[in-house]
Amino acid sequence: MPQMIFVNLPVKDLETTKDFFGKLGYGFDPQFSDDTTACLVISDTIFAMLITEPKFKEFTRKEIADSAKSTEVILCLSAESREKVDELVDTALASGGFPANEPMDHGFMYVRSFQDPDHHLWEIMWMDPAAVEGRS
Repeated sequence: MPQMIFVNLPVKDLETTKDFFGKLGYGFDPQFSDDTTACLVISDTIFAMLITEPKFKEFTRKEIADSAKSTEVILCLSAESREKVDELVDTALASGGFPANEPMDHGFMYVRSFQDPDHHLWEIMWMDPAAVEGRS
């Protein structure tokens, strides 16, 4: 079995967050979702557990970071083309997301970013496969 990642993110309003990511074309695994948690399926091996803040507090003794004021993590997802980067970020911004950083265009790599409704920072990145060929 390939290694998987489950990123746990606190959210203020679960339905708003589910609606947002649904508009981006993502689905949810009902087996791992309930009224306090939604399992966002990003790929076969990448999942984000969107957890209401009261439930999230049960998993940590630390304060939950106010992601509108500080950055706790930057989540970066790959895309198959520059056009897909633009499509996903433009959809995020039109669906209730917030602007984040300026686009980065290095020719061989293109990155745009947005903040989700809870201000978690997401980057969408395309990298030219020819630029990484032969790297080990």
